[in-house]
Amino acid sequence: MFRSVDIKSYALTKNNYISISLDVPKIATTKPKKIKKSSPVSSVVEDTGDNIDVNNLFSDVWTKKITPKKKVIKKEDTKRLLDIQKKIQKKEKNSVNSISEVVNNLNEIDTHNESEESSTAEQVNEYLAKIQAIVYRYFRVPANTQGNSVKSVIELNALGKVIDFRILSYSNNPALNEEVDNIKARIMDVIFPIHPQNIPTKTVVILTSKE
Repeated sequence: MFRSVDIKSYALTKNNYISISLDVPKIATTKPKKIKKSSPVSSVVEDTGDNIDVNNLFSDVWTKKITPKKKVIKKEDTKRLLDIQKKIQKKEKNSVNSISEVVNNLNEIDTHNESEESSTAEQVNEYLAKIQAIVYRYFRVPANTQGNSVKSVIELNALGKVIDFRILSYSNNPALNEEVDNIKARIMDVIFPIHPQNIPTKTVVILTSKE
């Protein structure tokens, strides 16, 4: 680039001034270029007025036909399934057998319990009969007291020892009443049979005067 030098001179008066010449360089300036704006292109779709069949839009498009694959069961798989089925059937059979066994065991237990209860009841009845028989052994029937009875109770511990003997209700015969009062002293040292369940008992004994 070239720069031009303008030398300017100024007239001076007679005053005391100093002549000065200025060398001012010219600076080249560039104007910015204008950018033309491009107008947007608008696309116009003409309405032909014809109805478009949507079903035929893709009629000409080629598509690959997909055929479902058939599941082929191998012989080994079939054999394995049969084995599994046999195991399941065997387990079900065993479970049925186990249930029937449980039911049978319960029935046997019930039968056993019933038999034990019946045998226990028989033993208790036999025990009560023995208690009354022993008390009657120490009962001395007075004369002319037939048909009268006294209700008494005897209390025994688990070992069969007499704890108490008392009268619950007397008869209308004084002689019989006096006799039953003497029974207590006679049986206090007697050892009676032990209860089948080894428990203390209270047994009611009806003392009836007979010929």
